[in-house]
Amino acid sequence: MNTAEKSYVLISPCRNEATYMRQTLDTVIAQSIRPARWVIVDDGSTDATPEILGEYANKHDWIKIVTRPDRGRRAVGSGVIEAFYAGYATINPDDYEFLCKLDLDLRLPLRYFEMLINRMEANPLIATCSGKAYIEKNGCLINERHGDETSIGASKFYRMSCFKEMGGFVREVMWDGIDCHRCRMNGWIACSWDDDPELRFVHLRPMGSSQQSIYTGRMRHGYGQYFMGTGLLYMLASAVYRIPEKPYVLGGLAILWGWLRSAIQRKPRYNDLEFRKFLRNYQLRSLLVGKKRAVEEIHRRHNIR
Repeated sequence: MNTAEKSYVLISPCRNEATYMRQTLDTVIAQSIRPARWVIVDDGSTDATPEILGEYANKHDWIKIVTRPDRGRRAVGSGVIEAFYAGYATINPDDYEFLCKLDLDLRLPLRYFEMLINRMEANPLIATCSGKAYIEKNGCLINERHGDETSIGASKFYRMSCFKEMGGFVREVMWDGIDCHRCRMNGWIACSWDDDPELRFVHLRPMGSSQQSIYTGRMRHGYGQYFMGTGLLYMLASAVYRIPEKPYVLGGLAILWGWLRSAIQRKPRYNDLEFRKFLRNYQLRSLLVGKKRAVEEIHRRHNIR
């Protein structure tokens, strides 16, 4: 194994993660292929996060800590990506073949990054990928139900050349949806798998939650869909799809209300008309034939087999 060819860098924005972060830190340190560099951006934590980060950085010289001032609140979307780019600014991207934006509330299998690297090396058209997120409940793992056509924002693994070519992340809520659609626009593959236990990671904080309430998180997701350019018909279908998830019914309604409120207030949308046209066409095809077939049709147009 030529480690130079498999070199990857992790960038982890975090704020007040003392409750969860040791599990992420310990499982990254134990990876079968260790990152060449791990840049952790402390985005103004007010709990024990700085002390824990200092403890690990003192033991591992490949862990670098970047500290940002406290803004007084957790900021998702634009705030997370601003913190990500504060870490990205400290590296030379050309030194690494792969890049991962990694949250600090995960527990990873020990061969997780090895598996992702092997699959990306086997298919050079994969731009971004991840495993699948699960939550633990009563000793059981419950799938968070992410689609196969996206890499998951909590662990978004990128081929560095593709990340640079597409211009990186949009600094707004739904950055982790826009990037996957843009990859497909460029003729690349965005995907996630859980066909192997080494690709199943535990998400210690439920998807779509927030420091205020899970309903706030769901409404924020609805706004993100509106910003990205999602149409009302697709949004209605998405809300129905979420009915079986806790909080039952109300969670899906909160997502729908987040979209509707944004439309009523005429909030700004992603300023790329070509992208939004591509997105709407894909979403309409998904409603008609399913996501898997809609993605396959895009791949065929780009001669991806």
